[in-house]
Order: sequence, then C-alpha cells, then structure tokens
Amino acid sequence: MTDETLSVPFDEDSYYQDPAGFFAQLRESCPIAPVRMPDGRPMWVVTRYADVRGALTDSRLAKDVHRWPGGSRSRPSEAVGLHAHMLHYDGPDHTRLRRLVQQGFTPRRVAELRPRVEEIAAGLLDEMAAAGGGTIELLDTYARPLPITVLFELLGVPAPDRAWTTAAVLDYDDRAKSERVVRELAAYIADLVAVKRAEPGDDLISALVRARDGSGRDGAGEQLSDVELLSAIFQLIMAGFDTTVNLIASGTLALLTHPQQAARLREDPSLLPAAVEELLRFTNPLNHATDRFTTEDTPIGDVVVPTGEWVLLATSSANRDPAQYPDPDRLDVGRDTSAHLAFGHGIHYCLGAPLARMEAEVALGALLARFPELSLAVPEEELSWRPTSLMNGLKSLPVRVAPNRCEP
Repeated sequence: MTDETLSVPFDEDSYYQDPAGFFAQLRESCPIAPVRMPDGRPMWVVTRYADVRGALTDSRLAKDVHRWPGGSRSRPSEAVGLHAHMLHYDGPDHTRLRRLVQQGFTPRRVAELRPRVEEIAAGLLDEMAAAGGGTIELLDTYARPLPITVLFELLGVPAPDRAWTTAAVLDYDDRAKSERVVRELAAYIADLVAVKRAEPGDDLISALVRARDGSGRDGAGEQLSDVELLSAIFQLIMAGFDTTVNLIASGTLALLTHPQQAARLREDPSLLPAAVEELLRFTNPLNHATDRFTTEDTPIGDVVVPTGEWVLLATSSANRDPAQYPDPDRLDVGRDTSAHLAFGHGIHYCLGAPLARMEAEVALGALLARFPELSLAVPEEELSWRPTSLMNGLKSLPVRVAPNRCEP
C-alpha cells in the first residue's frame, strides 16, 4: 500500500445509497485502487470490466486461506464448522464440492420447478390483490417470500422452521448479531441433518446427506465430510437467500422508474428473458465478488498486486463500464447484455444462476401482468438500502397496486 491509499466508505450511508456512483469514481480516477477498509485492512479494489473479468479466472487469486503465502490462516466460521464450502475453496476441492451440490440446480431440475414458482407467485399476487389497494410493502409480501419459499422447498427445510430461519438470516446483516446467528444456524443445520438421515425426502439436503453417507457416491467415489456437509447447507441457505430477493425488488424498482421499459415488457412478454439479464446488469444484486488474495505477485491491468494482498473485484462497476456497455446507466430491456458479471465468472460462477433467472422471469412477468398500474408509493429518493457492502438490497419497497384516486 502507498501514501495514496484511499479510505473506503463501506460503513457509511453514502456508499449504501449509491455504490454505483462510488465505484464509477474509482473506475475513472484509479481503476485498480489501493484502499483501506473500515476495519483497517488494506485491499485493492478493481473496477474496470476487462480487469474484473480477467481476475475472476486468474488462479493466482485464491479464496482458500489455508493457501495464504507464508503460512495457513483460518476463518472465524471454523469455530462452528461452517467454513468448508465451495466459496472458500479453490481448484480440485472446489470442483469436487460443486459437482456434488449442483444436482439441485440442473436445467432439468429448474424446469421442473417452474410450475411451482408460478403457483407461488400467483398465490402471493392474489393476497396482494385481496388487500384492497393502498400501500403494500413489496419486499415482505412478494419479493422475499417467493424465492425464500422456493429455496426452502428445494432444500427441504420444514415449514414450521422457515420463519425462524428467515429471521436468523436477516439478523446476519447486523454485525453485533452475526456471530450468534452463525452459531444458531450451525446447531440448527446439524439437527436438520439428523432428521434427514432418519427420514430422507426428495430434497437437496437429503441428497447431500446421502452423498455424505456413501449412498450418493458417484463413479469417482466422491463424498462429503461431516464439516463439508454442514458447510454446504449453510452456504446454500445464505447464498440463495438474498440475491434473488434483491433482483426481484431492485428489478421492480428499476421498471417502475423506467415506465417505458415496463410498458415494453407488458406489450411483449417474450422480452422477459433478455430483460432479466439487463436488470441483473443494471441493478447488480451483489456489489462485488467475495474477497480473494494473491498467492504471488499478480498483474491486474497495468498494476502488479504484490503477494499476500486482498483483492475486491467490483462486478457491479464492471457491469456499468462504458467500455463494455455503451451508455451503461441507461436501462434497456432489449440490450445485448451477454457476458455481464452479475453472477460472477470462472469456477465460482453462481451455481444458482439458472434458478434465479427463472424465478425473476416468473416473478416480474406475473407482477407486471397482474398490476398494470403498479407504482411507487414514496419518492425514489426516500428509499433506503441495507447497510452491507456485499449485498445491494433495498430495506423496503412500498408500492401501490392501483393509483390513489383521492389525490388531486
């Protein structure tokens, strides 16, 4: 790090309200910037599309802290045995775990889930319509319950446990509560594994338990350890919880503030798959990829990042890079968004991307069709965003399903 090291405002409202603006300034002034995080850690922030995409596939940028140059390190989650999942592994270990977990996210499995997603969406929209108009909190009534219900059904989380699990994951945002949440989830997941081992079902957790116990081994003899089993379930809950919620909520907001684009989708629903890709690029459910570190001196763009330095790859900035997407701050549901980085790139490309795409397509299409006069219930500038640097998610999204006829 140098005397020109910047301070990153990841603990300030100015960042949460406009992360795209913050990263845009870095992209223009210092695209590979040495920064100091709010907790004092030094880090390099990478903001240009070409640099981010290249770094996401560079094996010299690692995630497994046991490969730290100069000696192995540990993660806090090791204390409760939830650290050994794909997001924290590289190379063969990552590939092995991904192969065992990905059975729940194949194109065939996602296609089989679509009728159930449509059924859930229709039921939630019926409840919104039955409320009789007025202001509705879209996050609580639609954007959150739809993907969370799908996730819990896919995993096999029992219905009586879902409210508690949802509340626990939401508390994870609060730094004062996060350690408690991890401990409680570790205990709950261990109990749930015991239940699935005794009474397996047609769900992903049961399949992972079979992989752990040997009956799910493939021809290569691959198997999960106890810690890997618990860690995989923890990762699936945490990673699958927020991202699609953010996409549906932020995608709805983007369409409400760009009514011409919403009208295009209502007139031509065949544009929905392309629209979801553009909304992923435009709204970015994640502000950046999870942390990586250099295992040796590593060129990124025109900078050589020294060995043992942490690197933050700002995928949201890459998706707004005018060198890749002309007029990037304009929403265009007909745009060619191929190669956007909202789901990452390389070996850590989001495992649940096909499911998230399908859920968003169903959710947004059904919402637009059911409520053609849907509108924001507050000025856009009054909306606030969750105080977490990784997730780009609204705290709330109040909407009206029909105009307020009492207004002058």
